[in-house]
Amino acid sequence: MTAFLLACLTMLLLPAGWTAITPASIAMEPPPSAFDLAAPGYRYQFPQDHGAHERFRTEWWYYTGHLTSSTGRRFGFQLTFFRRGIPPEEVRTLPSQWSIQQLYLAHIALTDLENGRFLYADKLSRAGLGKAGAETGRLHVWIDRWSLSLDDAPTPRHLLQAATETFALDLALIPRKPAVVHGQNGISRKGPASGQASHYYSLTRLAAEGHMRLGTETFAVTGLSWMDHEFGSADLADDVVGWDWFSLQLSDSTELMWYSLRHADGSSDPVSGGTLVLADGKTQPLRLEDLTIEPRSHWTSTRSGGRYPQRWRLRAPSLGLDLDVASLLADQELDTARSTGVTYWEGAVSASGSARGAPVTGSGYVEMTGYAERMAPKL
Repeated sequence: MTAFLLACLTMLLLPAGWTAITPASIAMEPPPSAFDLAAPGYRYQFPQDHGAHERFRTEWWYYTGHLTSSTGRRFGFQLTFFRRGIPPEEVRTLPSQWSIQQLYLAHIALTDLENGRFLYADKLSRAGLGKAGAETGRLHVWIDRWSLSLDDAPTPRHLLQAATETFALDLALIPRKPAVVHGQNGISRKGPASGQASHYYSLTRLAAEGHMRLGTETFAVTGLSWMDHEFGSADLADDVVGWDWFSLQLSDSTELMWYSLRHADGSSDPVSGGTLVLADGKTQPLRLEDLTIEPRSHWTSTRSGGRYPQRWRLRAPSLGLDLDVASLLADQELDTARSTGVTYWEGAVSASGSARGAPVTGSGYVEMTGYAERMAPKL
């Protein structure tokens, strides 16, 4: 769900004297022929589909996870790259090396659970002069020295590298399950209209290892991670004000992805749903009526005024699932004024409860938008 944030792109600065591309021009609806719409029947091919899909206007690669150092310190992390295509008729007539056909953005965040700190940074750049890009047919996405790539030999590993002045990540993620395609017939519905959908898959259980830096300290870390990749071109419905997205990795080797598109009255749009991934990698699609989420407590940000749920009860009687999910740190709010221009909550959570009558625990991530401000209805 993360890349819906691209609806609120901020201004991209050009060299002095050249015309700037404004958020209004970026958000204009492209003509039908400019980009492909997500349509039923899409056939995924891996690892090729880990690469970019420039026939679609919006795309993102999204990684989250929980890490533990060799001394037992616990951290959460997020690293997300976005790509936003510019319709051909809106590409400015500039020297070729400055032509803006693709915008790239990235968010990185670190949750330091021992010290109760949340750190984040964001970037925005353009394709051109090698500053940013994404290859087709293989995973390689970058902005400056922040990057994602796939090393296939001898075992596939997703390589994540990003550094700020205060913290850095250098991780290798090894898939323990095959890719999981969400939705039905190759599309994940985001509205009732034709094409109001995306192509969406996840790697729901990746073993993580590597190093992270916090201040002047460097830690060897291991842990468990999650990867989402989604691409499409359509809008959300006008009555959608935000969404809640859950990714949970449980101790019985199952995973749960769930998203709820919210209306202004707090109700969920009928296309909301998710996927249960069984221990053997088989999947079970979930519809809105299959699962209920009840917020139990809230936290209010003193910066944005957003009031975010912090504890939830998730129940899916048909699955025998009853979970208590809790934020591990209240303040995991990002204000991405330098890139997507959106304030949202994205944070590490824990889970406990029962699955099919047996006790389970787990970890995961939750993303919440539209609490500090209404989201613009763009994919």
